[in-house]
Amino acid sequence: MTAATLVGTRAKASLPVGGSGPANVVHASYGTITVDASSEAGDIWEICKVPAGATVIGGAVYGIDGDTGIETLEIDIGWKANADEITDTDGFGNLGVWTGDASKTAPTGNYFPLLGVLQTVGPKTFTAETVIQGYTVAAAATGAAMELTIVVYYLYNAT
Repeated sequence: MTAATLVGTRAKASLPVGGSGPANVVHASYGTITVDASSEAGDIWEICKVPAGATVIGGAVYGIDGDTGIETLEIDIGWKANADEITDTDGFGNLGVWTGDASKTAPTGNYFPLLGVLQTVGPKTFTAETVIQGYTVAAAATGAAMELTIVVYYLYNAT
C-alpha cells in the first residue's frame, strides 16, 4: 500500500471555518477521524482547521488504545502548509509511541496535550487558514480501528 492523506469532515475545504468575535475570547476547533487498522507510516490525517488570524494557545489529542500487544503506533500532530508557512508534521507534538496503557492522565487510551512549539516558543499564530493534522510516523503492529479527536484552543485576531 501507499501512504494516503485522509480528510476528516471538519477539515474539508467546503466546511466554513470559525473565527469572528472579540479578539480575546477563546475559540475552539475540533475534529474526529477514524484511524483504521490498515493505517501505515506516512499516512496524513487532516482533522480540523483554524482561521487566518488564529493564535493557538492549547488543545489536546484523544484516542482509545489503537495498538495492543507490541505497541508501535506513533502519530505526531502538526499542521499542513498554508499560503504563509510550510508543513510541520510535529509542530504541536512529537508524541512518541501511543501505548494506550493506564496512566495518571488517562485510565486507558491516549491523551496528549498539544505541546511542540507551544512549549518551546509559546502560542502559535497562523496568518492563513490552516489545517491541523496527524502524521503517522509508525503504523500499529496489532492495529484496531480507533477514533482520534483533536481539540484546538485559539484566540482570534483578524489579520
